[in-house]
Amino acid sequence: MTAQRRSYEPGHKAKCLVIVDDSAEWDRAVYYASRWAIRGGGGVVMLRIIETEEQNQQWLGVADIMRAEAQDDANAALDRAAGRANGIAAITPERVIREGDPAEQILDVIDKDVDIAMLVLAANPGPEGPGPIITMIAGAAGSFPIPVTIVPGDLSDADIDALS
Repeated sequence: MTAQRRSYEPGHKAKCLVIVDDSAEWDRAVYYASRWAIRGGGGVVMLRIIETEEQNQQWLGVADIMRAEAQDDANAALDRAAGRANGIAAITPERVIREGDPAEQILDVIDKDVDIAMLVLAANPGPEGPGPIITMIAGAAGSFPIPVTIVPGDLSDADIDALS
């Protein structure tokens, strides 16, 4: 059960959660969320998920090196996304790095931050489909704890400006 949202109570500020992944369209979600935050006086939480696999104990040293590299990559991706958000709306987003199953991590971040009022995702416009996170969310849409905004991945900045 997800905690009750408190986004609009005194002392709280509505935030939207954006997933920063390796997709080509992550920038569209960051752009929309940043515009939403500046227009509504809200905030942005950027989440990068490192998917982990069970590690064989004999390869533990290699697993530690791989985990450190994944953390470095995650920080670099969040640096790019935070720079983009700051350039769009002069905001400094919160940054979260999690390891594990994406669905579980997204829900846990939402549950732990009662100010998150919306999840913003960008959909791949290509024939291969919208992307794995959107596909997962769509399957749980009826029971998802917060509204989800899906930004078409081929919208221009001007198109998003007109919508946000």
